[in-house]
Parts: sequence; C-alpha cells; structure tokens
Amino acid sequence: MNELIWETAEELDKKLAERIRRIRKRRSISQQELAVMSGVSYGSIKRFEGSGQISLLSLTKIAMALELTDEFRDLFAQVPYRSIEEVIHEG
Repeated sequence: MNELIWETAEELDKKLAERIRRIRKRRSISQQELAVMSGVSYGSIKRFEGSGQISLLSLTKIAMALELTDEFRDLFAQVPYRSIEEVIHEG
C-alpha cells in the first residue's frame, strides 16, 4: 500500500524550522541568545530557520534549550502498526 506524499522532506524540514522560530520569538529569544543557550552556532540557527537544514544533534540541543525535551523525546514514540506483519516482526 503506497501512500501519496504531499510534501517533500525539504518542505517538512522548513515547517519544523518555522515552528521552532515561532516558539523562539514567542519567548522573546533572539537567534544569538538561542545560540548561547543551546551551544549551537548562530550561523547554524540562522541557516536552520531559513532553510530547515540542521544536524540532529543541533536540533536536539535547540529543543533542550527551548524546554521542548518532552515533545522531542515523544517524537515517533507511539507510531501505529501498519500491518500484522509489523506486530509479528517487532516481537
């Protein structure tokens, strides 16, 4: 069963970056302040917010700095099974 994909990986990355940017701005944190808080370079944060490109480690550090650890930890935590074969193979 093939599902149609309506977004590219790049589009999904950009949407995630936009969500992080909105949270940062809502909390009145500048990109430079977030860089200091997270240990991620200012350039990486600026690039992420503009293009969606960032390493997983840097994204994790940003999530921790913005106190989004629980949300980040729960990513893919409860993915539904697609078939009985998945249930069998998980065991």
